[in-house]
Parts: sequence; C-alpha cells; structure tokens
Amino acid sequence: MKKTYITTMPNHIGAFLKASRCFAELGINITRVSYNKAIDSHTLFIDAEGTPEQLERADIRLREIGYIQPDKNDKSIVLLEFRLKDVPGSVTDILALIDEFDFNISYISSQENGSDYQLFKMGLFVDDAEKINSFLASAEKLCRVRVIDYNHTEKIYDNSIFYNSFVSEIARNTGLSNEQRDKLLINTNLAMQTLDEQGLSPYRTFDSIGRFAELLAASKGDAFLPRITNHKITEKTEIILIEPPCGSNTAIIKSGEDILFVDCGYACYKTEMEKIFKRVLPYYNTMKKTVLITHADLDHCGLLPIFDEILASEKSAECLKAEFEGKDGFREKNKLHKPYINICKILTDYTPPSPDRINVLHKGRSESDIPLVQTGFFSFGDLEFEVYEGKGGHLLGEIVLIDYKNHIAFTGDIFINLRGFTPEQAKYNQYAPILMTSVDSDPKLCAVERQAIMQRLGTGSWQIFGAHGYKKDYCVNSEK
Repeated sequence: MKKTYITTMPNHIGAFLKASRCFAELGINITRVSYNKAIDSHTLFIDAEGTPEQLERADIRLREIGYIQPDKNDKSIVLLEFRLKDVPGSVTDILALIDEFDFNISYISSQENGSDYQLFKMGLFVDDAEKINSFLASAEKLCRVRVIDYNHTEKIYDNSIFYNSFVSEIARNTGLSNEQRDKLLINTNLAMQTLDEQGLSPYRTFDSIGRFAELLAASKGDAFLPRITNHKITEKTEIILIEPPCGSNTAIIKSGEDILFVDCGYACYKTEMEKIFKRVLPYYNTMKKTVLITHADLDHCGLLPIFDEILASEKSAECLKAEFEGKDGFREKNKLHKPYINICKILTDYTPPSPDRINVLHKGRSESDIPLVQTGFFSFGDLEFEVYEGKGGHLLGEIVLIDYKNHIAFTGDIFINLRGFTPEQAKYNQYAPILMTSVDSDPKLCAVERQAIMQRLGTGSWQIFGAHGYKKDYCVNSEK
C-alpha cells in the first residue's frame, strides 16, 4: 500500500533524519521525497510504501513528534510584484522596507524588458495580515505594487504553509471536497517536482496551475459562452460546432433524424453543455445519445457518462477501461504528464464511463512504421468516412476520419486550427504545454502524423474539424 505524507517539519539540521528513522523502524520504504526551501521551508512530501498497519502506526508516530499537524496556523506566503524604475539602486528602498518590517524573502525574480521599468517579483513569509497590509501601504508610496493573483481577495489566509495557502484558495473557488483538496495538494507538489527536475521554475508551475483553475471556474454558469457555428455539408447533413473556452470542441453531426456527437469536453461543464444540447436538439431528452471520441484525453471524454453509446478505437477503449478500474490511463503512464492529468481530473470532476457502453470501431492498427494506418470505414447518414489510426504521437488510440466524397475530416488533436482560437481558447491552451512540457506524447511523431493527414487529402476544398478551435478551410490544388 502506498501513501503520500504531507509533513510540516522544523527548519533545522536532522529534521528529515528523524522522519526517516521513524519509517525505517516501522519497516516502511520511502519511494519519493520532495522539498524546496525556496518555496516552503517547512513542508516535506514523502511517498511511503508499507502495509496498512505499518502506515497507520506511522501516522501516530508522526503526529507524536509534531510532523503531522492541524491545518490552522497564522503563517503564509504572499507573492508581490513591484514596478520599479529601471535605474541603479531602484530596489534598495524596497529591500530596506522589507527589512524594516522584518519579513523573510523566499523568492526573487526580475528581468529587464526593454521598457523604463522592471517588474520585480518577491515572495515574502508573513505571519500577520495587518502587518502585510501596513507594508503594502508603505510600499505603494515608493512604487506600484501588485499582489500576484493566487487569490481573488488579495488577502493572507491563515494556512500554515505556501502549498496549503495556494491549494486552499483553489479549493474554495472550485468547491472541492477535503479529499479532493488533499489530492490536489499532492499533485501540485508532484507537478512542481517533475518540472523542477526539467529545469523549469517552480513558481511558473504554481502560476500556471492557479490561472488554469481560474479559467475553469470563470467559465461556469452564465459565463459559459462557447462559440457555436453551423456548417452545411450536404443537403441532408449539417455539423454544429460547439467550442467552449476550456476543453475540447463538441461537434454534432445531424443527418436527417440521426445524431452523432464527436468528442464532448470537460465534465465540469455538464450542466452548461446539456443546456445547449437541449436548445439545438429539441428531442435531446428522448433520443439515443451516441458519441464518437477521437482519443481518450479527459478534456474530450468528460461527458461520456451521459451517453448511451460510446464509439472509440480499440486503444482508447482500453484506456477508458483502465481508468474505470482505478488504474492509470495512457497519459498517467507518462511521468511528465501524470501530475497535470491528475490535477485536471480533480478540478473538472472527471469520472470515466462504464466499459459496457463502449463499442470498439475496429481492431487496432497493425504494427507498422506508417504514421497513419487505415483501420476501416465508418458510415453515418450520407457521410462515408475512412478511419485512420495514428501511432500515438498525440496519444495512443488517436483516430482521424476522412470523407473523400464530401471533403470533410475530423482530425482530433493531431491537427487543430491554432489561428482559429478565440481569445479565451488561446489563454486556456497555453497552460497544458507548460504543465506537461508538451501536449503530445511524442511531438516529433505527431508532426509526422499531421503531415500525413494533409498528404491524404485529395484535390479540392476541404473542411477540417480539429478538436480545438474553429473549422479549417483548406484547398488542395491539383497541380501540387
């Protein structure tokens, strides 16, 4: 059995040794340790493996020595941004003021930007909200000061450490349970450690997670304003494209009385999306609901539990089944992607669908070096698609649908129309590459697959529906 301990340790020599001896005496193996004094001088994350009885005794021992404590405390960290004139000595007065208020600095970052000012970021340990308020009033007389927006109220909360302060604010804004909050805390640390090992700034990680959570929360309810467009394909068939600010597109193919959904976005927007479905499909409540997924990323699969039938590639079905059984999906098997995916699952309330609703389109691709392999055909209404499966450049199980007669293609995330993003989509899509290092499992392979898609399109004018952004109009000249 494995467990992650979030310990609060005294900042002195031998603190970790004391905890290590505690685990060793109980026969418990430590599998991961994470500590960053620049972020938080007291918090140490320890992944431990042992029997339930051993771990239960470890809980008691760690509480006895004060390493597991109640959440309440009066210390925190506030991150500030000072707008200083770009001249020698400009920061001296601010540093003198910090010294006067007896604050400790946990983090400093500044760089010239070609203007007459520098944005000087600092993290300050704070143990008194009134004290920081007085400091800010004094600092404002010297320069413009901004509290970096980890929390909307710009207050210091009574959490003991930076991680708790950071995660607690996200939990409050998104309505997370205590269990979800603890999972978010652990995965936030794991994301920081994973990216720190890649030489990336821990504070950039926290900033990205915080802003990602803000975007998800800001698009709820009446603020959920996706771009919705209609596209005529044939006399009988049209496509309704729904582009939410966060998450994948949902395409609704209407062919006569037949309806097919392609991908379905985040679970946290279930109420908002179903409201749209009912508006554009008056018989939504009574119809059989079938969805086809281009791949098994959770931003494409969040609403799968509301559908009666799910069409997927063999690999995507395998991934969804593993998640349903509580195992790692394909993304989570990638060390660089796992923390972000777990954070997304928590923040979007993701639940995998029951496997008995999933129907496999075709047997998986054969072992081949070809980037896109045809696995079969798929008909819907008067549309006739050839189905191709990629090698996993974006994600194993990815499929592409091409209708050569009507010149339309569904390309998932292998090809998306970056220039067709709304401003909100552009903001959302900048954070996954930071927190995962790349949205693709194999960026070079995905680039080859993208090229292979374009090469497979025949002469004429095409409508390409990627899974993010607006439809791409693309013309293939017969002379090329």
